[in-house]
Amino acid sequence: MAHFEATTSAAPDRTTVALRGECDLAARDELTDVLTAAVRSAQVVVVDVGGLTFLDSTGLHSLVTAHHAARAEGGRLYVVNAVGAVATVLDITGVGNLLHPPADDPRAPR
Repeated sequence: MAHFEATTSAAPDRTTVALRGECDLAARDELTDVLTAAVRSAQVVVVDVGGLTFLDSTGLHSLVTAHHAARAEGGRLYVVNAVGAVATVLDITGVGNLLHPPADDPRAPR
């Protein structure tokens, strides 16, 4: 079974969710629960994927679903620190562009 870990930390202006390991079907429920809770608790959610070694379509689905939930509440969800195969998946699918922090958003991570 693949290893997956999601760690959440809160700051006054945002919640950060750090992901590690392999994000696949086995991690779907945990990822969805963590992202849903983060979106409910903060207007800005930063998902740090720098520790992921694998990301499949179920992980992408959870990220996009959380993004839509954040937007519906007037918030934002950003993905940062993508590298390697995870960055490639995000780029190929367009999810990387969707969730990239824009330079003109004052709430975006710096």
